[in-house]
Parts: sequence; structure tokens; C-alpha cells
Amino acid sequence: MKRKPDLLWVLVILFGLGVVTTGYTQSLWERQGNIPAQVTQQP
Repeated sequence: MKRKPDLLWVLVILFGLGVVTTGYTQSLWERQGNIPAQVTQQP
């Protein structure tokens, strides 16, 4: 029964990494959203 706290900590760390990664990518997307993108069309 000593494995359950270890599993809980792994889940907590994974959840925290997910939140940090989501916030980082959202800030990157917001920064890139301000830059007008060039759309190229091939004939």
C-alpha cells in the first residue's frame, strides 16, 4: 500500500507540467497572433 502516495505524486507532477506547458504555449500563440501571417498560395 506504500505505492499509492508515489502514484499520487507522479500524477500531481504531470498535472503541474501540463498546466505550465499549456500556459507557455498559449502565451506563444498570443505573441504570434499579433504578427500578421503571410499566406502563400500555389497556382
